[in-house]
Amino acid sequence: MARKSLMWILLVGLVGASILAASCGGEGSMGDSQDGSENGQSSAMSETTMKKMEDTAEETTPAGKTESGEAAELARAEIGRREITNMLPADGKRPDAPQPLPEDPPKGIEVYPATTNRTVEGPIEYDRKPPTNGNHAPLWQNCGLYQEPIQDRHAVHSMDHGVVWITHRPDLPQRQLETLRPYGNENYIIVSPYPGQDSPVTVTSWRVQLNLDNADDPRLEQFVNEFKISELAPLSGNRCDLGVGKPTG
Repeated sequence: MARKSLMWILLVGLVGASILAASCGGEGSMGDSQDGSENGQSSAMSETTMKKMEDTAEETTPAGKTESGEAAELARAEIGRREITNMLPADGKRPDAPQPLPEDPPKGIEVYPATTNRTVEGPIEYDRKPPTNGNHAPLWQNCGLYQEPIQDRHAVHSMDHGVVWITHRPDLPQRQLETLRPYGNENYIIVSPYPGQDSPVTVTSWRVQLNLDNADDPRLEQFVNEFKISELAPLSGNRCDLGVGKPTG
């Protein structure tokens, strides 16, 4: 009896397993074909959906706003390990507080890698013109408007302090020169001609640069407001007076 009871239990278990398999789409040739097609379609749709979600997650900010390539690149920028950050202003006072990098910077900016910001004597060769960062002269350029070109090595030192440097072709039309003139009266701004530069107007802060076709481009003012005393400049807030140069405006 015990043996027969055991056989009945096994038989009932096998029947139950078959019924369960059939209910999950595991029985019948048509069922196999149909379910296989639906499952494959569902899997493909699932993978596509997941890919779109991943792409969206990479291209948007936490607030759901699409982040431009410039913004993403700027967000990754930080002061380099070999850049000096512990020098006080020449007047002995505390540095001005730096401002954070913008979340939505002007379109078209270029962000360059960190190098070093040591003071060195003599001429310095830079990778680009106008330069954006690097070693520089011991003295910085005083802020203001200049009618004649200034030396790169002094301007780079000023940008190390958080200065924005606006350069223009010497033959820029007079009307556009008048547009640039008021910037020379602002703190942390240098305006000067730059022979040989590619664009009519270029605006540069430490490691960030924007080329413009004319001085009326609204991105110029945006750049000045958002990158002046930038936290990306290693010695940001160290001001730009008591240096070299006599601005004319």
